[in-house]
Amino acid sequence: MKVLANDGISPSGAEKLKEFGYEVILDTIPQDELVQYINDNSISALLVRSATKVRTDIIDNCPNLKFIGRGGVGMDNIDVEYARSKGKTVNNTPAASSQSVAELVLAQMLSASRFTHWSNQEMPEKGASDFKVLKKKYAKGVELRGKTLGIVGFGRIGQSLAQYALGCGMKVIAHDRNPIPVTMPITFYNGQSIDVELQEGSFDEVIKKSDYISLHIPKQENGEAVIGKAEIEKMKDGVRLFNAARGGVIDEDALLEGIENGKINFCMLDVYENEPNPRKDLLNNERIITTPHIGAATLEAQERIGIEMAELVHACIG
Repeated sequence: MKVLANDGISPSGAEKLKEFGYEVILDTIPQDELVQYINDNSISALLVRSATKVRTDIIDNCPNLKFIGRGGVGMDNIDVEYARSKGKTVNNTPAASSQSVAELVLAQMLSASRFTHWSNQEMPEKGASDFKVLKKKYAKGVELRGKTLGIVGFGRIGQSLAQYALGCGMKVIAHDRNPIPVTMPITFYNGQSIDVELQEGSFDEVIKKSDYISLHIPKQENGEAVIGKAEIEKMKDGVRLFNAARGGVIDEDALLEGIENGKINFCMLDVYENEPNPRKDLLNNERIITTPHIGAATLEAQERIGIEMAELVHACIG
């Protein structure tokens, strides 16, 4: 049986599939050629990340396709329920990249607090001639310790971020559709852990009380933003906002307006409404730290994703 990893898979994941007896194809087939390729090559499993879309055309016209796998968390590029209604198995790997995404957000929280992103850009050009000017410009950083982090969406990634934030001495307020844990374990390198108390809040409480807000929720089915102009107006003046979840969770026009009027101090974006062609006014805004959707892009996460996906394929069609 053949597996097409159209957006790639880690070497360990490909090796695991081969150990299970599958032929692994690592070619990247253009979107408009996928149906014919899958049928011509009798593909049993299609593995994707965020680039390849699996819509009704593939689901309806590829009868031999039994398994659709998304390496990562969000599955908005797959018509999941429709595929399942047609008898196809659809799975993702939500746990594999949680720590990697949380660490990216933490890194950007530190960067936004101490201006490292911006000073690193200016130092090579101006450091030798304008050292004192830059020192004064970036001399008003803040510490994370004692600040309040609001986490909207308290699944695996939100919980991983909470552990890091608690370890930094932050107060964490979390909101989720499901009840959140009363305590959060902070685990150290030697396996020891301590439980730290969490505070659960309503959505409004979280966005009103937090100095930093990080979003870890899926794109809404109705396509509406979770954070728009009305929500931004409720936030603290000078709030720092972070989105490593999905493009469209924040209204990008409202975000730029909030930055322009000073309501939002800094923002970090790893995801965008119009990927892979994000707005240039977002990318060029000096108060937005941008990364190219790399939350799960660590070697460790990709290894875990590949191995887990191989096991899911084998459990389905092995």
